Amino acid sequence: MRRNRVTEPRGRALVVVAATALTAVVFAAPAAVAQPEPAGAEEYTVLLREGAGEAAGRDAVRAAGGTVVRSNPAVGALVVTAPAEGFAEAVGTRPGVLGATRARSIGAVAADPERPGRGRPAQAGPPPQRDTVEQEYRTRQGPGGLPPLQSVEPRLRPTDPGARLDPLDASRYGMAMVRAGAARAVEDGDRRVLVGVIDSGIDASHPDLAGQVDLGLSRNFARDIPTDPTGAPSDGPCEVASCLDPVDRDDNGHGTHVAGIVAAAANGIGSSGVAPGVRLVNLRGGQDSGLLFLQPVVDALTYGADAGVDVVNMSFAVDPWLFNCRANPADSPQAQAEQRTTIEAMQRALRYAHGKGVTLVGSLGNNHEDLGNPRTDVLSPSYPANSAYPRPIDNRSCLDLPVEGPHVIGVSAVGPSGTKSDYSNHGTEQISLAAPGGWLRDGFGTPSYQANENQILSTFPRAVLQAVGDVAADGTVTAQGAGFGVQRACDASGNCGYYAYLQGTSMAAPHVSGVAALVVSRFGKPTRGGGFGMNPAAVERTVLATAADKACPGPVQSYAREGRDAEYDAPCTGTARFNSLYGDGIVDAYAAVTARG
Repeated sequence: MRRNRVTEPRGRALVVVAATALTAVVFAAPAAVAQPEPAGAEEYTVLLREGAGEAAGRDAVRAAGGTVVRSNPAVGALVVTAPAEGFAEAVGTRPGVLGATRARSIGAVAADPERPGRGRPAQAGPPPQRDTVEQEYRTRQGPGGLPPLQSVEPRLRPTDPGARLDPLDASRYGMAMVRAGAARAVEDGDRRVLVGVIDSGIDASHPDLAGQVDLGLSRNFARDIPTDPTGAPSDGPCEVASCLDPVDRDDNGHGTHVAGIVAAAANGIGSSGVAPGVRLVNLRGGQDSGLLFLQPVVDALTYGADAGVDVVNMSFAVDPWLFNCRANPADSPQAQAEQRTTIEAMQRALRYAHGKGVTLVGSLGNNHEDLGNPRTDVLSPSYPANSAYPRPIDNRSCLDLPVEGPHVIGVSAVGPSGTKSDYSNHGTEQISLAAPGGWLRDGFGTPSYQANENQILSTFPRAVLQAVGDVAADGTVTAQGAGFGVQRACDASGNCGYYAYLQGTSMAAPHVSGVAALVVSRFGKPTRGGGFGMNPAAVERTVLATAADKACPGPVQSYAREGRDAEYDAPCTGTARFNSLYGDGIVDAYAAVTARG
């Protein structure tokens, strides 16, 4: 579905609201979310029609057999517990109700006896399709086979303070590509600027993130789901009684990796982010498993907007549908109604955030898809386990959310050569620009082919690396981990941080979020009420206008020599100034912060 690439300025003033005043509105306090619920019930998002009163909505829920747990007035949503069968259909016929979608199953939870009071690191793992792409280096399938494992000596020496880059940054092509070092000499970020990360969480114990995350503003909106309705493991056992992890944890690793790209500290050890001077806000909307469902995402967006966040990074698609369609004949009537509810709720949340001054950045996805001409979806629904079925996708009525939602800057991924990564989605209608996301298979025919350094190195939780065997119990990097490029860097007190490689449009988007944060830092102005910010339409225009032009390589970008079949071929239409693979070009931090200098 076509959308404007650059949105028009909004005349509305930025609004900053104290976090403590938001609890009653967006139920941000973790303790308020944990409450007894009947086993065997479902949690639903019930979306009211525009103009419908909340009181009438509560009456409709009650009449259909449900119980309202909380509400989100910003988007007109009620969170409801109700029987697993029949509720969505019943409430959907009530006056004032637009529709309902199931959020999660509710059942008994059990603590992990092997880890009392501690986290369960990534037991279930992220969704298979994302994991396959982002951790392709663990198999290195393709021409050339599996290169021998190489031990990598961690770079532990502090860098020259004058360079303003950290030691591991030398092995991160993305920092050079976006000219982060040059930009840092002009603007490294203002502490008043907040970047919200909607993801699996942020490990705030990591030494490169410990001082970067505003824990007072951070919230977790995603309760752990131990098993799905089929009984298959989802998040695994809850780590705490409320099943709501603390805001300084990440038992998956994805969110920590994204956060480090945006704003890891420039402290002379490890790696640094594109905008190390700004603050991060953990807006956790993702499960330990890596799934992100509608209600936590909506809550994270509206809370972040009310809390004064300037930029939000969204490296995900809302589960369980890869594409949400208004009336796909392949879907049941209930599934169609759920997707219509998801589309409306996400559009309301994105517009609400944009209206409150939030610049929205989203990843285009890793399914090597032309989003203007999508193939049959065989990955949805992603929850519960083994429930996906083939769904032909109509581009006119189906949306990949949030990236195809209003006001979202859509980002594709490029490798070290500047070529669109083979896995990256693309498409004239959806793309805004490109950024470094990693591409393991870049450099074909050279020694760099399938090198770890072709990907994106960033912060990662120690516990997750230990769970997969990359870090030993004593904290040393194992031979396996060294082969995969895992790094360790320790400060003078012996506090060590860990760094891992991933690739994906999930890694490209935070490069753009970091640049957007630098733009706000450089050109933002005080707002009424003592705040600070910049109109998101102006931020978007600056980021897009200063991107480095990247022309089409020809009518089609082929990946045949890298071992990919014709399904990966990416038609390229447009000009050097704007085309379907690179949008307005590759994001450029230095050009962005000097655009008005």
